[in-house]
Amino acid sequence: MFSSRRQFLQQSLLATTGLLLGGPALLAAGKSEITYTVKTGDTLSAIASHHGTQVAELKRRNQLKSDRILVGQKLVVPVSGAADPALAAVVAATQSIRVDRDRWRYIVIHHSGIEDGNAKAYDAGHRRRGMEHGLAYHFVIGTGRDSGEGEIEIGPRWTRQLRGGHVRRTEVNDTGIGICLVGNFEKRRPSAKQLQAAFDLVDWLRAGQVSPKHQVTVHRWVDRNHTVCPGRNFPFTTLKRRYNIA
Repeated sequence: MFSSRRQFLQQSLLATTGLLLGGPALLAAGKSEITYTVKTGDTLSAIASHHGTQVAELKRRNQLKSDRILVGQKLVVPVSGAADPALAAVVAATQSIRVDRDRWRYIVIHHSGIEDGNAKAYDAGHRRRGMEHGLAYHFVIGTGRDSGEGEIEIGPRWTRQLRGGHVRRTEVNDTGIGICLVGNFEKRRPSAKQLQAAFDLVDWLRAGQVSPKHQVTVHRWVDRNHTVCPGRNFPFTTLKRRYNIA
């Protein structure tokens, strides 16, 4: 089942068709564009490599006469669906909705606390618990068991731009995007593919889908003294360094 679904997904991405998984969706992508804000340490070469494009294409699309870029500069970046299918699916799904960028002020990372499940399973579980809109998170990143390793599943709270249900604090649910990595990181670390997918997703969200005054955080920092999520083995030091979190 898993093997055939992955094959179907890859074919769908190339054909720019969609794959629906119950309520949550993993949608296909062709070539699209995002707006990227240059950060400290960025180079055109690194940005191009990360998004599966070429330096020459970046320069042409942004009318750059040299490789010089400035921190805070906004670049239009072509994103190749074949180069990064998981992120390209998110980009494609977002093309058809109106993102309320000013609303989103938090990006909150979670773990599921269990090793099985995917967006469809969690959606059903959350509905059984009485959650009106089902899946509490906006995105779920698979572990390779019930969805692909590093596969980004898109929940209806993102496609419909609905508040989350993933933390206790009302303010953060109202204005926070929830990203759940499948797995129990009290017992193990997230896989390299999961972590890379999470960082790719966060980078893309920060590049133009959220308020400039946003925070990247994790569940345990938001709901202090309530949870260990996303677990003791989550790489907090890497997260803090990557996003300049004090």
